Amino acid sequence: MMRKMTYFVSDVHLGLQVSDPADRERRFVSFLESVAEDAEAVYLLGDIWDFWYEYRDVVPKGYLRVFAALQSLMDKGVKVYFFQGNHDVWTYSYFEELGMKKLVQPAVVDIAGKRFCLGHGDGLGPVPFGYRFLRGVFHNRVLQVLFSMLHPWVAFRFGNGWSRGNRLSRHEEYVFKGKEEPLCQFAEEFSVKNEVDYLVFGHYHTDVRMKLSSGAEMVVLKDWISESPYAVFDGEDISVKRH
Repeated sequence: MMRKMTYFVSDVHLGLQVSDPADRERRFVSFLESVAEDAEAVYLLGDIWDFWYEYRDVVPKGYLRVFAALQSLMDKGVKVYFFQGNHDVWTYSYFEELGMKKLVQPAVVDIAGKRFCLGHGDGLGPVPFGYRFLRGVFHNRVLQVLFSMLHPWVAFRFGNGWSRGNRLSRHEEYVFKGKEEPLCQFAEEFSVKNEVDYLVFGHYHTDVRMKLSSGAEMVVLKDWISESPYAVFDGEDISVKRH
């Protein structure tokens, strides 16, 4: 079978102790297995893990079925790309050792003659100073090294505790503000300057599909807490589906 499909998925939040974590992992593994025959590439757009921090010699335990499914895809010749989200920003080399390729947002990639802008979506556009400062803290290499000095038992419990306290854990529905949204403002400007056809993001935990004034189309994927959303590009058009 000729491989021609490109899949995009975001915000699975594996490990988040909300709803049914085991079911969420099963759904994600099932999704990965289902695309094995026709996928040319799979793009993981960030926050696949709710909290991920890897030391030089230690990574979070578990997720064996997820990694087995990803490895099986790559063994079949499917290219797997990943972006760091704001929850799994602390990925350093382990995913790449497994065969995945890290991309940095906003990444422009050509797929079947169309230009895509891809990323997690956080920090793009004129976001509030408070969030931009927090994102800078998370990405600061010195602070990452200092955090690495914590024993994993302490670090993982601190990280998972922080995650449980965010708006996702409280089940707050985010209301996307349309053209007033910083991400939308970023997309409008970026799509003009870079002549992209599609922009695909996650992060906002809500479904968005909108046409921009540039003629490009922006897709924002919902999270996997209660559903299993993904986007697929068949070489001609992009669609959003549920697994």
